[in-house]
Amino acid sequence: MDQIRIRGGRPLSGTIPISGAKNAALALMPAALLTDEPLTLRNLPRLADIDTFGHLLNQHGASTHTQGSRPEDFGRVMTVRAGRITSTTAPYDIVRKMRASILVLGPLLAREGRATVSQPGGCAIGNRPIDLHLRGLQALGAEVELASGYVRATAPRGGLVGGRVVFPQVSVGATENVLMAAVLARGETLIENAAREPEIVDLARCLVAMGAQIEGIGTERLLVSGQERLHGATYAVMPDRIEAGSYACAVGIAGGEVLLAGARRDIMEATIAALEAANVSVLEERGGLRVRRRNGLAATDATTAPYPGFPTDMQAQLMALMCVAEGASVLTETIFENRYMHVPELARMGADITVSGRSALVRGVPELTAAPVMATDLRASMSLVIAGLAARGETVVRRVYHLDRGYERLEEKLQAVGADIERVADD
Repeated sequence: MDQIRIRGGRPLSGTIPISGAKNAALALMPAALLTDEPLTLRNLPRLADIDTFGHLLNQHGASTHTQGSRPEDFGRVMTVRAGRITSTTAPYDIVRKMRASILVLGPLLAREGRATVSQPGGCAIGNRPIDLHLRGLQALGAEVELASGYVRATAPRGGLVGGRVVFPQVSVGATENVLMAAVLARGETLIENAAREPEIVDLARCLVAMGAQIEGIGTERLLVSGQERLHGATYAVMPDRIEAGSYACAVGIAGGEVLLAGARRDIMEATIAALEAANVSVLEERGGLRVRRRNGLAATDATTAPYPGFPTDMQAQLMALMCVAEGASVLTETIFENRYMHVPELARMGADITVSGRSALVRGVPELTAAPVMATDLRASMSLVIAGLAARGETVVRRVYHLDRGYERLEEKLQAVGADIERVADD
């Protein structure tokens, strides 16, 4: 198992290319199951989760062909063709590795009239039930049975039927699953209180490119006119707003000036507002966003919320930045109940953090000190890397397989802008 070693104290300078968004890609890939024609996805990031989802699509009978796959390349082009679905079962051995696997449920049910998908199980950062997914599909006529750790769903004779889906709370995954099911349902489907995340907009635009009819894209009210069939398309995955925000925090804590090539301000407003309040300048220019720390870091508060609020996937990274800011910050987590597992590890590096319920009080310290630390989840692992860039001495981050799920070749990107960071075998 690998580990990452970081020697802090070096400012960052240069350009970091922002990869395609992991969270968008993992919704776009199952859309290929909605048609027997090829779906080609460009700007697909090189991540462990993408590979896992490719294996899942193969399990269902889809072929996956990848181009631009030289080791030195960032991103890939993948063509998925599900000419014939050979299995409508998503087995536990694959689903347990990645919760996003539940997103094959809607497409398989819509196209084949049945789907059996392993329940995703627990998640380190908190409870993530799939009841909203199931209720949404039931509103389209599906019968759902839970048995032996699997979800078994069947459509009525003649296929799913359009209906009205009202989510009692915002759910990104449930919106994606129901949206993909609705595009092949007979009649119109109205989805209310839909999630508005940019990744959902990306999915909806891809579905439209495949022949779907969707109104209200980007709003909380989606109207879908079901089609008999969809066709193939070529679509580019949006840039990863969480990766861009993470590297912006890295520049903020390490100092220097970096161009985040390909990053988009319009999908990062809440993150940028928090960074600018912390005295980190983020300027839009042709080709991306230029990030620079002005002078000393200032404490700032943030509360996570569904889009367009401050993203839960940026909470840990902002906390790392606040560890060395002047003053005290309060970060409040409203999405997941167990998303402060990085706090004890940051404390090992000298951070002063007090957690009370859903809120964390971060008192800035003059400096952090390097220490061996353990990653507990994807975003927590990035917070430790960010802290390591400013810590005095050598920080060792273990369990970096979490990083490989969401950050494409992280150490290479940081090395290119001057960070003293390397991946080594864990002896």
